[in-house]
Amino acid sequence: MNRLTLVLVAAIGVLGGALGYSVLNKPEPQTDAVAVRAIVEEMLTARDAVAAATADEQPQAVASIDPAILNPMIESYLLSDPKLLERMSHALEDTLRIEEQSKAQTAIAQMHDQIFNGPGQIVLGNPDGDVTLVEFFDYNCGYCRAAVPDMAKLLAEDPDLKVILKEFPILSNESIDAARVGVLVGETDADYWSFHEALFSARGKVDKATALAAAEDLGLSPISLEIQMGDERVAKSIQSSYAIAQALGISGTPTYIIGNEIIPGAIGIEALRQRIANMRACGQTVCS
Repeated sequence: MNRLTLVLVAAIGVLGGALGYSVLNKPEPQTDAVAVRAIVEEMLTARDAVAAATADEQPQAVASIDPAILNPMIESYLLSDPKLLERMSHALEDTLRIEEQSKAQTAIAQMHDQIFNGPGQIVLGNPDGDVTLVEFFDYNCGYCRAAVPDMAKLLAEDPDLKVILKEFPILSNESIDAARVGVLVGETDADYWSFHEALFSARGKVDKATALAAAEDLGLSPISLEIQMGDERVAKSIQSSYAIAQALGISGTPTYIIGNEIIPGAIGIEALRQRIANMRACGQTVCS
């Protein structure tokens, strides 16, 4: 108990005693003025004591630690457990991953209709499938090209899988032209997957000429397609992919969405299979 507290306690005790004496002894009317004066004097005395104690209080000094002493102590502690930094790194990665998952779940929920029910989107596999796999791709993306066989296998082996392809041309103007043709091909009854495979198996950079040639092989008119490439609906379809990508923080291709998880990069068919299986088992890409 510090000095100020002691003074306050003493003052309260004095005042309480004086008031108690006044009440219990029920002084005669002629002595009330004397009692009141005594109480006031005690209060003034207590006030002065408190003021004096407060003036005497000094701020506590903050101890400083010499870096020459502290730094070797920290170094010694870290060296005593070399795996501490590794554990800290893993803990940081786990924390950041959880934060990113939480952000992704919120963003996917907010953009749900645009992602899974967008107008004019390319749907492959089973339109009523119990699991939906979304892929953002660019026709000039080497990793997307390498991942095409994985998608083909998934479509062939899983009759309950729904696949949504999002034109996401980010690598070049040629990619944008090819994507515009792709949007138009998707509006027809032509086999879009054959068009998709043809562009990813083409040599060199995929551009407008490559895309129009692949469309012509499917029986479509390259002249008609080229005329429509500049239509507003085509631009809106691609812009929709850009808007979704911006909201979800997608900046590269391929990027997949399964359930409430955003998966950047070509992770391979086994990883995709496992996530699809988990979605069926527990409704999440990772089951506990």
